[in-house]
Amino acid sequence: MTTIIATHEVNDVKHWLASPKRKEVFGPMGITVTTFVDPAGSNRVGLVANVPDMAAFQAFMQTKAAADAMKHDGVRPETLKILVAS
Repeated sequence: MTTIIATHEVNDVKHWLASPKRKEVFGPMGITVTTFVDPAGSNRVGLVANVPDMAAFQAFMQTKAAADAMKHDGVRPETLKILVAS
């Protein structure tokens, strides 16, 4: 199991938090997530995810399905940063 932190900006924080899309795309891969928001009220959000298969996660993130999920959630892909626990 690999733990990652992902941060990015979104168009609408409330929409991002309420969206079922994370569970729809990550759930079948066994990925669990905890979401975070900027307490200062910016559009910067993040999550900590436990990823059972990092290679499968990385491959998925290159797919159209991943791009569609990010678009659905209002993620600004150019702001996405992923850190991996060492």
